[in-house]
Amino acid sequence: MIRKGLAIVLYTVLSLAVKAQEYSLESVTSYPFPSELSAATIGSRIALALNEQGKRNIYVAEGPDFVLKKRTLFDRDEGLEISCIRLSSDGKWIAFVRGGDYGAFDETMARNPASSPVQQKVQVMSLSFEKGEPIVLDEGIDPIIDPSGTRVIYVKNGALWEAALDGSSRPQRKFHVRGTVSQYSYSPDGKQLVFVSNRRDHSFIGIYTDSTQPIRWIAPAIARDGSPRWSPDGKQLVFVRRNAAGGRPDSITVRRHQPWSILVADPITGTARKVWTAPTTLRGSFPGTQGGTNLHWAAGNRIVFVSYMDGWPHLYAVPAEGGNPLLLTKGDYMLEHIKLSPDRKWLIASANTGPDKDDFDRRHIVKVSVEQAAVEVLTPGKGIEALPVITGDQQHIAFISATSQQPGIAAVMPFEGGRPQLIGASFIPPDFPTAHMVSPRSVRFRASDGVLVHAQLFEPPTGGSAKKPAIVFIHGGPQRQMLLGWHYGDYYSNTYALNQYLASKGFVVLSVNYRLGIGYGYEFQYPKNWGSYGASEYLDVKAAGNWLAQQPFVDPTRIGTYGGSYGGYLVALALGKDSRLFKAGVDIHGVHTNKEDYPSYDGEQAPDAEYTRKLIWTSSPVAWVKTWTSPVLFIHGDDDGNVPFSETVDLVKRFEQMGKPYESLVIPDETHHWMRYHNQVLVDKAVAEFLQRKLIK
Repeated sequence: MIRKGLAIVLYTVLSLAVKAQEYSLESVTSYPFPSELSAATIGSRIALALNEQGKRNIYVAEGPDFVLKKRTLFDRDEGLEISCIRLSSDGKWIAFVRGGDYGAFDETMARNPASSPVQQKVQVMSLSFEKGEPIVLDEGIDPIIDPSGTRVIYVKNGALWEAALDGSSRPQRKFHVRGTVSQYSYSPDGKQLVFVSNRRDHSFIGIYTDSTQPIRWIAPAIARDGSPRWSPDGKQLVFVRRNAAGGRPDSITVRRHQPWSILVADPITGTARKVWTAPTTLRGSFPGTQGGTNLHWAAGNRIVFVSYMDGWPHLYAVPAEGGNPLLLTKGDYMLEHIKLSPDRKWLIASANTGPDKDDFDRRHIVKVSVEQAAVEVLTPGKGIEALPVITGDQQHIAFISATSQQPGIAAVMPFEGGRPQLIGASFIPPDFPTAHMVSPRSVRFRASDGVLVHAQLFEPPTGGSAKKPAIVFIHGGPQRQMLLGWHYGDYYSNTYALNQYLASKGFVVLSVNYRLGIGYGYEFQYPKNWGSYGASEYLDVKAAGNWLAQQPFVDPTRIGTYGGSYGGYLVALALGKDSRLFKAGVDIHGVHTNKEDYPSYDGEQAPDAEYTRKLIWTSSPVAWVKTWTSPVLFIHGDDDGNVPFSETVDLVKRFEQMGKPYESLVIPDETHHWMRYHNQVLVDKAVAEFLQRKLIK
């Protein structure tokens, strides 16, 4: 009798413990997501956008207290993004963009994910820092405020336009030039404007002074010039030169060095001289990381830039007169979100380095001198710190701070280092299930060709069967890195929440950082036979499934997968090529046909054109529909600005032609990034329900 009673008590306790771990998808996705953190160049004012369950608004704060105050009242889940927040030099005005899909291939296109009967627009707006309603200035993107703090310039229909920040005058086109205008900035005295004129296969750097003087072109050449930066005194410019497009077709499947160089120019005469040329190696190619070359004109007449030439995206400094570059950062880690301090003596960045052995799967704020190789990790520990900005008085650094349990929130810390102040903590809803978040752990394993693969493992709470169902989550991008905590990107913050939710439902979740992703060096990010030309990255996905199957706590007959965008492409490959391993999957707006990669030339073929066509076919999920036996759920919004809806239409049509079953969820008017919170939760619920139904129930 005692044993029976004890058993009942233990069963009750275990049941209550498992029950206590349960929470809704609405609660775990209810966190406010901060983005577009920006700072004035004078004083201590900052601004950011906060997405609170689809209601996106601008908040402001000012030192030393940095109390966040709401400055707009956009209080409906309309799916209208807020992006490109810019403060005037003195912090009195804010310019921003509302609408569109920032991150789509065409950011100028209006989106309407709420299916409103009213025509939506992508609009440049302004807002006083202290009081008043936002002012609609014009349609456009990418605003910057002039040094006087009274006017804003922006791009509309590929041209540069100007408007008064207070809306007191009618917008006017700034000047007329051929091509589309981008990468513009004012000279330090505010009297000149440098810009890039993109002309398809080449681009020029121009300088506009006023309506009476011709545009001055800086060392025009048969090249693609970009990233112009002013010297502190405005007497010189530094820019990046790359080769123009064109030439006879070369082998498609062979990776070659992509040359680039840094030039310094005289804005008056337009003459330029090279100060540094990248080494002619694959690692020396134009860097494909956040911010590209991250070109800066720093103190001491030093030009700072990023290169992979030692195998990692590191910072270098070269004298403006030319010479050998100095490696400022050294080690097996990467840097991104790089900012130059107001005095131009320091660089602040987020990097996957620190004293902990697992910091390669995190981000920490680092501080780098522009004069010597001295890197200081300002935020060591087990958190995630990213997207830093420096206040104009150079007293504080503002950034986004997260942990494995706490979603990203705004934080500030002294520029010299110290304990961060979490200024956004009060915005996390009281019912957010912080205490029930599991801490993922870093795991590593090798693919069949020997490549070392990194992943994060989410293990469910204790209880239930000894062998649990498992999921391989595959991120998109593909130049992304999933982390040991909440991600600093909104799309991947949501998938982290979904991974946590799936773990709470009894799944073992393995988030795989496959090759092509960032954070693990040049050779990992730029592998052989990738994508349409062999899909070598799929070997890492398969290795993740095999690793799970070998774990004693995983049921090898109940392994599934889900992922979006490029991750959707790899999900489709997994289900088509290895249905015996992956028993079910959710393919979210995946690429399926690889049609855009077909080599096509008029009369002239690349040497490996026929071989490439065969590779593209076998690297496409459509080639594996016949062997696809696992159940699948296709999800896509039909106004996707990154992966055409036709990619899913084509694959589904092939399923129908072969009489194969499938499930689908289509969201009319939604984009690639689930702009409406309602639609985001709808997608998350569909993913979770399908995987539970196929692998648990």
